[in-house]
Amino acid sequence: STQAEGEAFEIIRRGDADLMFAGGSHSMIHPLGMTGFIRLTAMSTRRATPKEASRPFDATRDGFVMGEGAGIVVLEAEEHALRRGATPLAEVAGYGSSADAFRITDIQPEGRGAQLAMLKACRQAGISPVEPGPDGRPQIHYISAHGTGTKENDRIETAAVKAAFGPHAPRIPFSSVKSMLGHLIQAAGAVELITCVKAIQTGWLPPTINLHNPDRECDLDYVPNAARDIRAQGGVDVCLSNSFGFGGQNDTLCVRRYRAS
Repeated sequence: STQAEGEAFEIIRRGDADLMFAGGSHSMIHPLGMTGFIRLTAMSTRRATPKEASRPFDATRDGFVMGEGAGIVVLEAEEHALRRGATPLAEVAGYGSSADAFRITDIQPEGRGAQLAMLKACRQAGISPVEPGPDGRPQIHYISAHGTGTKENDRIETAAVKAAFGPHAPRIPFSSVKSMLGHLIQAAGAVELITCVKAIQTGWLPPTINLHNPDRECDLDYVPNAARDIRAQGGVDVCLSNSFGFGGQNDTLCVRRYRAS
């Protein structure tokens, strides 16, 4: 669904449409849908404590928890939205997409494709990943992680964020709502983009819950266990939303606070 939103954004940006609905839905909690992931050992086996099973970035993580859901957004050209009296909630500012083509079920071990997707989204939005903003903060105020809770994904995504944002990486809050919602598969990216919009509107960052035993290789600010109010620090103006899938499919959206042009 992140790719669907990104492609819809590009269609509107080049003038081929004024308004598009984009997102995704998925329902996979049935034997066929579950068996493939189980055979890949991608799903958590923490059956004794199911509320703690989804634990992205924790040293004891053992896979993701399947969820079901849907997320749809309305993407619209600014002039069209204002002409019909709509109130924009946020602005999609950039979209980055890349393909690792590394292995069918794995992303590139150093996160090169994930890094490229984030950097492309930043470049299209006119945002520097390494220069501070006017307030001294990083120009990205929050990253919604792909953050599945699998050993490799969380480690590699962390490495990609470090490579993309350099010394600013530890200063950018970076959390996984999959810790609370589970992995919504094709709906995940759309729902996570909506959480970014809500972060911009409210100044609150969603947490990564069940993060009690930090992994030495996952050492960024994952907003552990409790939502964080950062309004006193200037709030949230710019977010990235990451989605990294099988076969090295990497997509990142940059969304920022809407200000009338």
